[in-house]
This record gives sequence, structure tokens and C-alpha cells, in this order.
Amino acid sequence: MTRSTKSQAGDCRHYDAHYDNFQAEVYAAIRREAFGDDIGQCSWLSADEQAKFTDWLGLAAGKTLLDVACGSGGPVLKAAELSGCSVVGVDIHEQAIATAKSQAAERGLSGRSAFRVADASKPLPFPDAAFDAITCIDAINHLPDRPQIIMDWARLLKAGGRMLFTDPITVTGPLTNEEIAIRSSIGFFQFVPMGYDAKILEDCGLNVIRCDDVTANTATLAARRGAARATREKELRQIEGDTTYEAQQQFFEVTSRVAREGRLSRFVYLAEKR
Repeated sequence: MTRSTKSQAGDCRHYDAHYDNFQAEVYAAIRREAFGDDIGQCSWLSADEQAKFTDWLGLAAGKTLLDVACGSGGPVLKAAELSGCSVVGVDIHEQAIATAKSQAAERGLSGRSAFRVADASKPLPFPDAAFDAITCIDAINHLPDRPQIIMDWARLLKAGGRMLFTDPITVTGPLTNEEIAIRSSIGFFQFVPMGYDAKILEDCGLNVIRCDDVTANTATLAARRGAARATREKELRQIEGDTTYEAQQQFFEVTSRVAREGRLSRFVYLAEKR
């Protein structure tokens, strides 16, 4: 097994454990405390940000949105509720997809949503020009060969369709080897320099409409998630074990610090297919 494959296997184990416990009340309480409005997110996405991104994509009834690495489906289902569009979500984790389908049924959105297990590091199993919009929130950094990934997403977009993704691993300052190791401890991560994503979008036939610095969400939400977990330390240690609990707390502390200091940044890209 190659080093990259080992790292991705670790990523799967981390997220499989996360989604196995996703609907447990202690984790729901942590999300409510950290995010304020719990829309089922597990990244650096706030409900206000989700509403803004949905608006930027120009979604409406009759249009279809593909969400890559959709996780438990909460954010993309929120987009369906806000805009009236139909949604498709893909994720490599079976438990995440099972949770997404369950949430869609509970929210009366089964008729406008579809979720399936798929490996987003490979070409996705959809025909050309199948979608009006594509999103990938705080997950593109987990996918190797980014030029190939974005080229495949461009294939799936209709002419004039829009693509939006957030890249939370953009290097904008000095980082120590320890900080890099902790920030990427949950699996495969690809750290990129400023300008890298915009160039790939242009090379893949997409016009960049906007590139906004949204690092503040990472700094704030990582700190809040760490604090919310700390108040539930005893229960989380029983669920996760001491080693995992302590590693997670260190992850949130380092993530918040390097974001707050502007050394590892999060950017959102909005692009349109020519």
C-alpha cells in the first residue's frame, strides 16, 4: 500500500467514525453550540454562508445541483429548501449517504434529492452537462490530482453552469512541520499556494467570477467546536477514547490558530462554464 493510499484509508476511518456518531445527541449539541444554526454541517460552513453560496449559484426550481463529498447531506438539503432546486449528493462514506437519505425523507425532500456512494477522486458516474451547478465544501483538499478532478466537474456542468468550492488549505504564511502534520492528521490533504486553484479553473474552461477570503469562518468555528467539545469531555472520551479525543482537541486548536494568524487560509471560488 502506498503512502497516499494509507493516508486516504486513515481519512476513511476518521470520517466513518464521525458519521457513525453523527446523529448522537452529544454531537448534535456540539454542532448547535458551535454553529448556532445546525444544518448538519461538519466543516467550516455556517448557515449564513450556505445561504449566500446558494444565492451565488443562481439556483431555482427546475435546476439541479450536484454536491461532491456531501457528507450527511444537511447543507445540500438546505440549498434545496432555500432555492426549490433538485439536488444530488455523492460521498465515499456509506454511513454518510444513509444519513443523507434519512434526512431527506424526514424533511420531505426525497422527491427532489438523490444520494449515492461514489469515489470523488475518480470520474463521477454522470453524463456530460448533467448539472446546472456543482459544489464541494471544504473537501477538495482531500482529493488528489486536482486538475483532473476539476476537469471532470467541468464536464458535468451545462454551458453557463456554475461551480463553487471552498479550499481551506491554502498556504498564505509560514507553517511548521508540526502544524502541517496536525492540520492534516485525519487523512490525505493537499496544501496549495495562492493562485493555484484559479489557474486550474481557467485551464479547465471556467471563468472565475469571484475568489473571496473566508478564513474567518475557519478560525471562529474551529475554536467554537473545540470549546463545545471541551465542555463534554467526559462523554466524548467514553465514545472516542482518550487518544482520539485529545488528537481532535489539538486539531481544532491548531486549525483555529493558523487560520486566525492568516498562515493557512480558506478561500471560496465561484466559476462559470464558458
